[in-house]
Amino acid sequence: MQIAGVDLYVNHPVMALGSTEWIPTTLALDGAPAASCDTHVIVRVRAQVVLVKVRVFMDHGGADDYGTDAEPLTTVFDGHLLLSDGRLVVGDVVGESRFTTSLLGMPGRRRVRISVDDPQRWARTVDIVISAETV
Repeated sequence: MQIAGVDLYVNHPVMALGSTEWIPTTLALDGAPAASCDTHVIVRVRAQVVLVKVRVFMDHGGADDYGTDAEPLTTVFDGHLLLSDGRLVVGDVVGESRFTTSLLGMPGRRRVRISVDDPQRWARTVDIVISAETV
């Protein structure tokens, strides 16, 4: 079930998704489609040219009904993130553009899957699927 959606105009070509805590300065893409740590995932996005479409889905353990756009999305991260206050933040790494979800539930580690439309270059669509359960 989709729980949030936003079109972000970002100034920096790296988008961070994760906890409301600070992004570690050691987190770097190094040519990969995505990089992660315990609290954040970063992906390369199209900056200063188009709006980046971000959709957030809550996974309640049912069938995958995510990503209904005509262009297929590629999963670049499938793992766990610690959401220390039960919220998810999406924005560019310099903090110019930022979107914070409402409370998703109890704080804790959740399984998160992130898919993008262009994993090797500059994504314009980012889908985030978050598990409803903490682990």
